[in-house]
Amino acid sequence: MNEQIPLKGIKVLELASVLAGPSVGMFFAELGATVLKVENVTTEGDVTRKWKLPKEPSDSDISGYFSCVNWGKASFAVNLCEQEGLDIIYRLAEQCDIVLVSYKPGAAEKLKVDYPTLKKYNEKLIYSHITGYGLKNPRAGFDAIIQAESGFTYMNGNPDGPPTKMPVALMDVLAAHHLKEAILLALLYRERTGKGQYIEASLFKAGLASLANQATNWLVGGSIPQRLGSDHPNIVPYGTIYRTKDQKEIVLAAGTDKQYKELIKALGRPELAEDERFAKNQNRVKNKKEINTIIQEHISAYSRDEILQLLSEKRIPGGGVFNMKEVFEVPESKEMMLEGDYDDGMNIKGVKSVAFDTTDPMKCQQLSPPPHYGEHTGKILKEWLGFSDHEIENLTKKGVVYARTK
Repeated sequence: MNEQIPLKGIKVLELASVLAGPSVGMFFAELGATVLKVENVTTEGDVTRKWKLPKEPSDSDISGYFSCVNWGKASFAVNLCEQEGLDIIYRLAEQCDIVLVSYKPGAAEKLKVDYPTLKKYNEKLIYSHITGYGLKNPRAGFDAIIQAESGFTYMNGNPDGPPTKMPVALMDVLAAHHLKEAILLALLYRERTGKGQYIEASLFKAGLASLANQATNWLVGGSIPQRLGSDHPNIVPYGTIYRTKDQKEIVLAAGTDKQYKELIKALGRPELAEDERFAKNQNRVKNKKEINTIIQEHISAYSRDEILQLLSEKRIPGGGVFNMKEVFEVPESKEMMLEGDYDDGMNIKGVKSVAFDTTDPMKCQQLSPPPHYGEHTGKILKEWLGFSDHEIENLTKKGVVYARTK
């Protein structure tokens, strides 16, 4: 049976920027779709091109942040505030299947790239909109604020420390996953009915939907989740960080009484398996400090490698607390790696967007490196819309488009 790229032939017009929307675009690129990343001429492209760490080269328009969600795309730089620029977008929308936008409510209408407008050019268009709080709330969505307002920041951190934002823009990531699911359903619906539709997903609602047991600990149990560090509110020992003899950290995930008993036997304290204070999970939660102190005392007799080997042999869930260098030394991480080269000799690495494996005939597409700003503008104008070199030159001189020439 021949290999088949799942979404080959699907075209995506990405009018979104930063993280949430572009991560959806990269997901579809890896599944075989053609993704046109529309970048604003007035800002010289996606703002994340400029979000660089001190060690990153200052003369490149490819930053580590930008590269995390922009593999496999073509960059098309245009000024949407110019009517000629808008007309180009309308012509591109005629040929596309999916539009991704991340405007706050009302902004797409002002720019004239809202769903009713684009639908006039393509009835089958799937218009996918990421907002901060939904269509009824005009506030822009910033991950740090929505982490705080959806309860994550209040819960995160050590018990004696301040509320802490997570170091990944998790609300963007969660909303992107929700939107991916909705778009795949919309594609299925269009396959069955021939109709496009409007889809909206918000960072706040995605965060709320992802609170899982912490939400129901309040809704059912009437308990406001507090900062526990790495501990779990419902399970012990689960998530707690323990330090080893060589001053490294591990984490345990003994989610059942049986796993707890196996753990305590492996550490040389089998009598604690039947101790009333610890035998049942609910009692361990009540006596968390005492049992964690005992476990820490015994783990400190081992190096990290030694204790992880012991846990593995006994099939007790546990793992190392790895820094980023160590993360990418794990065999499974190597399977997720992306690598690409640019004409100027620059080499770049990244991580795949698609984290699932599929059986034949479904295959994911090999991705090109994240594009330079305006790298494909000329090619798209020529091949998609039939513009001549002279017309492209005139549009460039007027500031309607930017076409990279080197």
